Amino acid sequence: MTLTREQDSQAVDLIRGMAMDAPLAASSGHQGTAMALAPLAHVLYSRVMKYDPADPAWPDRDRFMLSNGHASILQYSMLFLSGYGLELSDLEAFRSFESKTPGHPEAGHTAGVEVTTGPLGQGFGNAVGMAIAEAGLRARFGAEAIDHHTFVIAGDGCMMEGISHEAADLAGHLGLGRLVCVFDDNRITIDGSTDLATGIDMAARFRAYDWDVVELGDIGDDLDALEEALNAAKETDKPSFLVLRTHVGRPSPTWEDDHEAHGNPFTAQDVTRTKEVMGIPDESFWAPDELVDAYRTHSAERGFGAHDAWSEASSSVTSTPEWSASWEATGLDGWDEDLPSYDQGEELATRKAIQRAIDATYADLPGLVSGSADLQGSNGVSLGESHPFTASAPDGRYFHYGIREHAMGAASVGMAQHGGVLPVAATFFVFSDYMRPPMRLAALSRAKVCFVFTHDSVGVGEDGPTHQPVEQLAAVRAIPELHVVRPADGNETIHAWADVVRHDGPSVLVLSRQGIPVTTDGSAVARGAGIVRDAQGDAQVVLVGTGSEVSVCVEAAERLTTDGIAAQVVSMPSIDRFEEQDDAFKRTIFPDGVPVLSVEAGVTFGWGRYADDSIGIERFGASAPGAEVLDRLGINPDHVVTHARDLIDGTTSEHPWSTS
Repeated sequence: MTLTREQDSQAVDLIRGMAMDAPLAASSGHQGTAMALAPLAHVLYSRVMKYDPADPAWPDRDRFMLSNGHASILQYSMLFLSGYGLELSDLEAFRSFESKTPGHPEAGHTAGVEVTTGPLGQGFGNAVGMAIAEAGLRARFGAEAIDHHTFVIAGDGCMMEGISHEAADLAGHLGLGRLVCVFDDNRITIDGSTDLATGIDMAARFRAYDWDVVELGDIGDDLDALEEALNAAKETDKPSFLVLRTHVGRPSPTWEDDHEAHGNPFTAQDVTRTKEVMGIPDESFWAPDELVDAYRTHSAERGFGAHDAWSEASSSVTSTPEWSASWEATGLDGWDEDLPSYDQGEELATRKAIQRAIDATYADLPGLVSGSADLQGSNGVSLGESHPFTASAPDGRYFHYGIREHAMGAASVGMAQHGGVLPVAATFFVFSDYMRPPMRLAALSRAKVCFVFTHDSVGVGEDGPTHQPVEQLAAVRAIPELHVVRPADGNETIHAWADVVRHDGPSVLVLSRQGIPVTTDGSAVARGAGIVRDAQGDAQVVLVGTGSEVSVCVEAAERLTTDGIAAQVVSMPSIDRFEEQDDAFKRTIFPDGVPVLSVEAGVTFGWGRYADDSIGIERFGASAPGAEVLDRLGINPDHVVTHARDLIDGTTSEHPWSTS
């Protein structure tokens, strides 16, 4: 079934009507951009994009991202029309608690939404990751299994954000020809005209990135011209940047091209006047059954035909164990059977241990890809059996991101949300600050990304406080749904890598630069904490540490034992995993009535939940050899012994999970 010209026109009117009615009903929202982009969205969904609303997760669908996610009602209107499961009642519940139509699109919450957008520029960075994933999978599995495009709409705000530069430069360098960005050139921001803040020639900027740039002009209402431009962009060897002049709030007789139309919902009178201009009934959420049925039938038929043809053509590929493991972001059978282990007392940096874990599992993790921000030799995430991903070798599984941490994070989230890959992104821990927005969105959308952060403390040494993280560990732990592991030694690092592969969501591995003696068997990772050294009787104090500080606790406990003080040593590599355990287990780790001393080379924020006293670093570091900095700032056995003795005197503890 093909939509008629009249139905095309009605569909655009319906989308524009929804763009006004939903924000009006919610008393909040952004109607102006959605109204302007209604014709473009209609053309994408009804003529250009390949998708199957009956199977939103179809691997070979085209991907669509609304980077300017504040225009979410535009995407919801298309999902409603196309038959993704949204109904009028969902649009009427726009921006209400637990509705399927939140203020910004959320992946995993609304069928048909690929990535969580809203923070401007993130969706653009995600789109680059989507295109990388498509190119890599097509090169490795063949075009009969993977052969699609990535479409992203981005506005002036997205392009002002620094991530857009990082991501666009990377995309042009990698020659991602299946990536199509439509730049919504409405020349409006919240404060007013864009010339208040920028005067850049956007077309020239993207030509400099080696994109194929087409200045479409003022064709925002010309459906055929839009279709022609989009289809032409699909045929280029470079990423495409289509500059589309649009008019915010069109066709409002009052608010078109006025920056007030961006985020202030029209009044009921404004909506009435605009619908009069459009020639549609002045009724809320106007959606003629005949039109909706026709649109859904059209989308279903297009989707079924494309999906059915793909199923037949790709069956020999999609039935393989490698395909299944890639799309499940896990390993082949037995992938974790040959992981290395280390003898007690053996010394190595945990950043070295992660490299050995990856080397041991690479062959059995067909979806594994990794990269770092110009730190391949330092982060321990090289893929020695592969080669770098380049424009001429897209089957490579290692990425040279350059010094682009923000884009690396967003692209990794995009890859994970695309599916078929298990991305690892690495840099120094202090630079996790550059990646916080994509980490947060990874957690919000449960994107299975492994963020590897090495050089995890003042143990970095001579580079000094600019490169010595002290507050970053508390900061990443504060992100809900982000699984954070700081392993104590080589064995915990090996277990942590296996844990990452098994975990259904984003993970952070925080690893040391310096060598650490092996003191554990690695088992503490599974439940977030474990006893490394038993008190050999009733403990008088519990020493709990993470990372390199666990070995400090072990040495301190041995000294205390010599003095007749029974100390239990706990490694707590993952606080979030520990919080998932039952009270009975928690009491084995932190027995009621026994004082707890935490030791960690960072700010002590958060340890008050478990510890009666904390040894940490509540200041920036210093430029000196790492061992000296740690010692001078109190991360040493002598300091632990002194604090433990002071704590034992008269201190008891009833822990917050106690039900007594």
